[in-house]
Amino acid sequence: MGNVNSKQILKSDLVTDFGAEVTVNNVWQEYPRPQLRRSPESWKTLNGLWNFSIYRSSAAISPPLPVTPPKIPDDVVKLVVGNDTTCVTWGKILVPFPIESRLSRVQVALEPSDALVYERSFTLPVRLASEFDPGNPGAPKRAILHFEAVDYHAHVWVNQQPVGTHAGGNTRFSFDITSALLASKSKDPFAPTTEHQLVVKVYDKTGGYQLRGKQTLKTGGIYYTRASGIWQSVWIEALPERYIESLQITTDIYSGTISVGTNMAGGAPNSGRNEERTLEILNEDKPLNPAFIAVSGGEQGLISVKVENPKLWSPSSPFLYELRLTIVDQATGSAIDTVATYTALRKIGKSIDKKGNLQFKLNHDSIFHWGPLDQGWWPDGLLTPPSEAAMRADLAFIKHAGFNMVRKHIKVEPAAWYYECDRLGLLVWQDQVSGGPGPTWTHLAQFPQDKTWPEEDHEQWMRELDEMMAQLSHFPCIAVWTVFNEAWGQHRTLEATNHVLQKDSTRLVNSASGGNFFMIGDIADQHSYPAPSFPADARFKPFIKVVGEFGGHAYRTIGHIYDPNNSKNWGYGRIAPTIGEYTIQVQTSIKQLGELKRRQGIAGGVYTQLTDVEIEVNGILTYDRKRSKIDADDLRHLAERYLYNDVDEDNGFQIVGDVMDDIEEI
Repeated sequence: MGNVNSKQILKSDLVTDFGAEVTVNNVWQEYPRPQLRRSPESWKTLNGLWNFSIYRSSAAISPPLPVTPPKIPDDVVKLVVGNDTTCVTWGKILVPFPIESRLSRVQVALEPSDALVYERSFTLPVRLASEFDPGNPGAPKRAILHFEAVDYHAHVWVNQQPVGTHAGGNTRFSFDITSALLASKSKDPFAPTTEHQLVVKVYDKTGGYQLRGKQTLKTGGIYYTRASGIWQSVWIEALPERYIESLQITTDIYSGTISVGTNMAGGAPNSGRNEERTLEILNEDKPLNPAFIAVSGGEQGLISVKVENPKLWSPSSPFLYELRLTIVDQATGSAIDTVATYTALRKIGKSIDKKGNLQFKLNHDSIFHWGPLDQGWWPDGLLTPPSEAAMRADLAFIKHAGFNMVRKHIKVEPAAWYYECDRLGLLVWQDQVSGGPGPTWTHLAQFPQDKTWPEEDHEQWMRELDEMMAQLSHFPCIAVWTVFNEAWGQHRTLEATNHVLQKDSTRLVNSASGGNFFMIGDIADQHSYPAPSFPADARFKPFIKVVGEFGGHAYRTIGHIYDPNNSKNWGYGRIAPTIGEYTIQVQTSIKQLGELKRRQGIAGGVYTQLTDVEIEVNGILTYDRKRSKIDADDLRHLAERYLYNDVDEDNGFQIVGDVMDDIEEI
């Protein structure tokens, strides 16, 4: 790496076992999109070592640096960053880890005015390079470049041709780069050995109205190291001229019906030809109950199949139906496109118990939502998990510890994380990523206030919200959308919450988790540390009542602390001097939540938190995931005793909770 004149960040010695296994050759090799799968030959990962340079305005550098040629060619530099800049840092970076992370092999902080430029060459996926055939409607003809997440403003060039831009650091975006491939100097741009150049320029202010979650320019308290640039997978996909871009899947648990709508892209059928769409439920790759529908090219083509003896999805029985959808050109009989996907038969709703308290409902039964607050941060990858295996290990622990839910806190994870929740049977409360100024925080008090935002920034906030919901709507595990958290960036609450309610009627909506509550949505959410609590107020009777954050008990696990010399390592309440006292604190808080469930009809609780994060030492697991401060079996037994067992231990009678009266079908 070249001269480093950028502000340094803490270089902790803490690393996960998963991070220690990461190499250039094995970094994030899995298919990034489990909800829309094609053949292995149709895609290629671009994760791995890239060239990078950081450019800074010459006027912003003091003292001036010696001019040193970066690794990125001069003609590219002039194209993407102009002349009035100086290269202050350059070298190799391991994508998809953010540049501030240990696993990126850089660990340099990107300043708000810096331009971070990535560059690499690539060849095409095997299928596009070997099967390119203009005369075959099903042969690959288009190359789509996918970015799963780049923080924050991204500008992309292929063969020095601009292919697109994107603003927003938490959602995927794609560009059709077929025409840019033709700009290659090669006589055969689709040959398997032809190299193409990819350049990505990123700006990330980590401030202002930009949605950034827990990232900050100055770490401390509940805010963590910034995570700039590419931080999820980059990949290229070979597709036919006309292809399936996305699916909309709906299910009906009463009839056992699965319905799939298809959004097609890449052009209309040739000469007005019609298409036939075939939907199959697969059992060990063998089709069951195939359904057929013939549609004209301009139609979405909703197709349904009925399941015999349907199996419903739940935390105790997370059954998934594998599906295959094929689009056929009726004139030629040739398959235009084929994708594999999956879904689950499940229904989210509300019920009311015999005391008049609203409860969560899944399928036909009430269910108490019990889960950890999961920030999704890592000591070596920051926002990026070291590997898919690392994510799976976190979720396996959550499941083994007796939780049936996880709150994904102001972060959007890779798609594989949500698939694993679907597979394991973990409900998800999904937060919108926060950012920007907020009003005075008044919790659940009357007469809440909103912050006034500029129209342009509000529109960007709404775009990112819509992108997140569209990206994640496929996953059956998601049960709750959380719009705001603790008044962070809270503005136009009524408008934003109504938007979510109208956009997705199949899930519940938490308008402001612990934030300023405008009496809208489905859930009233109290944050209370360290002991859980909820105000006894009849105003909240029309809402499902939850304790959206509590606990946060802390214990310093020597040898597993991110910054061991920092006197500000902290948790909520007193840091336990012994592991025994820590265990008692956790047990007491869970028992108190159980009492709120019985006395006030609290329907769910979120324990803070799954892991330590930077100077927060209030996790169940250490930040490196190498130690659990309380055994998973013990946590499961606590949940079974105090939360899932509807017995009043003081009075010895059974609380009526199994037979629920529906008050609303959602």
